[in-house]
Amino acid sequence: MYSNPYHSQDLSQLRFLVTGGGGFIGSNIVEYLLKYGAQKVRVLDNFSNGYRENLTEFMDNPSFELLEGDIRDLETCKTAMENIDYVSHQAALGSVPRSINDPATTNAVNISGFLNMMIALKDSTTVKRMVYAASSSTYGDSKSLPKIEDTIGRPLSPYAVTKYVNELYADVFGKTYDTDVIGLRYFNVFGPKQSPNGAYAAVIPLFMQALKDNKPSKINGDGEQTRDFTFVDNAVQANIRGFFASEDAKNQVFNVACGERISVNYLWDSLQKAANSELKAVYGPPRQGDVRDSLADISKAQKLLGYKPQYTVREGLKITWDCFNS
Repeated sequence: MYSNPYHSQDLSQLRFLVTGGGGFIGSNIVEYLLKYGAQKVRVLDNFSNGYRENLTEFMDNPSFELLEGDIRDLETCKTAMENIDYVSHQAALGSVPRSINDPATTNAVNISGFLNMMIALKDSTTVKRMVYAASSSTYGDSKSLPKIEDTIGRPLSPYAVTKYVNELYADVFGKTYDTDVIGLRYFNVFGPKQSPNGAYAAVIPLFMQALKDNKPSKINGDGEQTRDFTFVDNAVQANIRGFFASEDAKNQVFNVACGERISVNYLWDSLQKAANSELKAVYGPPRQGDVRDSLADISKAQKLLGYKPQYTVREGLKITWDCFNS
């Protein structure tokens, strides 16, 4: 992964902050930045959702710095941004079911924490741009396909509400304080370092763990719901290109996906074949707050970010399965 760079700038002259850097996507961004010689990569994480082991390989790198702290504290956010050029804000509490079970904590982290990051950005004298993790959940109950950035529906979960509020805050701060922010609406990102552990693990690592353990996995609903699954390398690419995109991309949001959709049943069948398994899935009731179908229009990201997915879902699944087993 990351054998081809997604930037032309000299990273040895630049300093980056990755919030939530112990998490799945955040740690992959850290890996990319250190691989290409960034002068400084500072991670801010409280490890409530991320994993220290995702950062173990970087601990001895002189360009790496770990700051343990919580984005719900404004002074921590300001400290984390000191002498930083670019910010990748990945820290959040994901999961629709988690937000339904505990909307207050999801709100505190995803909205109050995001607002703190925006205030710290506004007050910073060094940060040039912040790229943050938005979400395809913002499309809510909109039935239109493919999903286009300017056409959204009503949110279907507290999590979706929080991610939409992030976009509203980013837009208002841009107009009021001239902050420079880019939002990336991730579509079902998967890949190495995504954990199958915990009550709110994503579907792909859960499927892989079930196949590895030779235990049936649960599919919510009939399995014919479709998703635009996106390999993590593509998400990292969007973040890197977002840092250095032109002024035309400033204070906008972009879909980050592959522009193709597959059903959950097809996903299970593909992984089943990769594992040479004859396990059958167990079906349960549909999950509350889930979107039925999802497919992204990525033309805006292609035009303004230069984004071009390098991995199809099938290629990404093979890499992820190989990493998972090793």
